Amino acid sequence: MGTKDDHKDVTAQKWETHPVTPDRFEDFADVINPNRRDTHCWCLSHRLKAPQIQELGGGSREQAARALCEREHPPGVVTYLDGTPVGWCSISPLADIPRLQSSSLIRPVDDVPVWSIICVVVRSGHRKKGVTHQLIKGAVAYAASQGAPAVEAHPVDPKGRMDLTMAFVGTRAMFEKAGFEVIGTTDAVASKMPRLKMRRDL
Repeated sequence: MGTKDDHKDVTAQKWETHPVTPDRFEDFADVINPNRRDTHCWCLSHRLKAPQIQELGGGSREQAARALCEREHPPGVVTYLDGTPVGWCSISPLADIPRLQSSSLIRPVDDVPVWSIICVVVRSGHRKKGVTHQLIKGAVAYAASQGAPAVEAHPVDPKGRMDLTMAFVGTRAMFEKAGFEVIGTTDAVASKMPRLKMRRDL
C-alpha cells in the first residue's frame, strides 16, 4: 500500500502496458532476470517441457522464451513507468498454458475460454509504487483487446502481510482491486495457503 505522498506522485506518472513482442524482450528480461541467467525460470515452467525448450531454443531457456514472444499471443505483458520497464505479468489464453490447463489441482469451473494470469513480478527497486495494480489493469485490458471473454487468476488470501518471496502468486486483495471476484477454491497451495480461483468477466 502506498503512502499519501506516493499517491500524489502517481497522478504525474505515465503508465503503459504492452505485450512482450520480440522488440520488447530485453525489457521483459530486465524485470524478471536482470543478470540474464539461462538457468532462471524465464516464466516457462507452465508453458514448456524440456523437449519443447530444446526444440524452440536449442536447450536455451532464454532462446525458448524469445521464441514464445514471436507467437500470435506472446506470453505476457510488460508495464512501464515513465518509460522504464517495471513489471511483468504472464497472461495468455488458457489453451497456451498446458500445465495449467491439465492441472488436477486447479480445475476449470465451466467451458468459458478464459485467459489466465499465472505470474506477477514487480522489478526490484520499484515496489510500493502502485506497479502491481497498473500491471494487472494493463494485462486485463490487453486480454480484452484480443477478444478474451474473461480473465482468471489463482492468488492466495494471506491473513497478514504477504512475504515478498510470494509476490509472483498475488493476493486476493490485489485482484479484487482490479475487479476480480472469487468464483471458487482450488486444491493447489502456495506456502501452505490455499489458492483461490478468481475471475473478471470482460
